[in-house]
Amino acid sequence: MASDALVIVPTYNERENITAFLNKVLGLPYPLEILVVDDGSPDGTQDLVRQVMDQHPGRVHLLPRTAKMGLGTAYIAGFRWGLTRSYQYFFEIDADFSHNPEDLLRLLAACRDKSSDLAIGSRYVTGVNVVNWPMSRVMMSYFASRYVQFITGLPVHDATAGFKCYQRRVLERINLDKIRFIGYAFQIEMKFKAWKAGFQITEVPIIFTDRTLGQSKISKGIIKEAVWGVLMLRWNAFWGMRGAFNSKP
Repeated sequence: MASDALVIVPTYNERENITAFLNKVLGLPYPLEILVVDDGSPDGTQDLVRQVMDQHPGRVHLLPRTAKMGLGTAYIAGFRWGLTRSYQYFFEIDADFSHNPEDLLRLLAACRDKSSDLAIGSRYVTGVNVVNWPMSRVMMSYFASRYVQFITGLPVHDATAGFKCYQRRVLERINLDKIRFIGYAFQIEMKFKAWKAGFQITEVPIIFTDRTLGQSKISKGIIKEAVWGVLMLRWNAFWGMRGAFNSKP
C-alpha cells in the first residue's frame, strides 16, 4: 500500500551515511517513502541508493540530477515529484544524521494529529539544543534566526532549520516557480511564505547533532545569500509579494 508521507533527502557525496540513513528511516514504525535527490555525486551515492531500492521496492525512490545545483532546487524538484503523486505529508531532512530520523514521526504527529500545516524540527525553541558544533557556529546560527525575526517578523525561533514536515496544501499554495534562493535563504523563504499565506506553524524541539562522517556543504556564498535574502523577503513583502502564491482551489 502506498504511503501518504514522502521523506525528501538531497544528497551530494553522502556515501558514508546514505545506506545507514535509508535503513533507519525504513525501520521506523510508519510506512514512510523516501525520495533521494542526488546532484550527480561522484562518490557512488546513487549506486548505494539503488541497492536499497532493490531491497525495498516501492519505498525508496531516486531522482538523479547531473550536477550540483543547490539545496533549494533539490527540494523543489522533490516537491514537484511528490505533488504529481498522492502524498499528503512532505519532509525535509539531511542524510548525515544531524537530524535524528526518529524525530520524523514527531513532526508527522504535529501535522497529522495536531493539525499544523508546517512542523519545524527546532534547535532553539527550548534553548540551544546543538551537539558537536563549535561555539562560533552555534552563535552564528542562533543569531541568524534572531536576525530573521527582527527583519521579517517571522514568529519562528529556528528560521534556518532544514528539518520540516509540510502538509500538501502548503506546497500547493506556495508558487514554487517564484522561490528565489538555494541555501539557508531557501529555508527562510519557505517558512516566511508559509506564514504569510496564513498557515499554522509549529516548532517541535529536537536535538541537532553535527555530522561525524562526510563533509559539510556550507559555504560563504550560502551565508551571504541568507543575509541579503532576508532583506529581499522583507522588501518584497512590503510590496505585496506579487505572484508568491497560487490561487486557492
